[in-house]
Amino acid sequence: MNKRDLARWGLALFYGLAGVLHLAAPHPFVSIVPPWVPAAGLVVALTGLAEIAGAIGLVQRRSSGLRRAAGWGLALYALCVWPANVQHMLLDLARPSGGLPLAYHVPRLAAQPLLIWLALWASGAINWPRRRR
Repeated sequence: MNKRDLARWGLALFYGLAGVLHLAAPHPFVSIVPPWVPAAGLVVALTGLAEIAGAIGLVQRRSSGLRRAAGWGLALYALCVWPANVQHMLLDLARPSGGLPLAYHVPRLAAQPLLIWLALWASGAINWPRRRR
């Protein structure tokens, strides 16, 4: 198994588990949805379904086209949930207890572009960086 396959299967596992958590235990996710997002509970359920669909798409054969579509979908998903991650940080900073520290939130926010790239690269939607021969 090559690096791209390992990343693809790892992402599929990550998103599959996250999707199940969004559906089975939605409260922590609902609590960090920004206030400007309507129907937070429904949005969390739909994001859970999107994560599961993306995970299933990642493990499809390359020739089906679903793998690349899943990569693009998960990249867009990671971009769209970025505001919830920012909201989570702002909520924690406003808590008297401090909530989770910046040492948790800053790397999480900084890793979001990497997660976007990884979904695209692992799915074969992009081929950057190219391997030198």
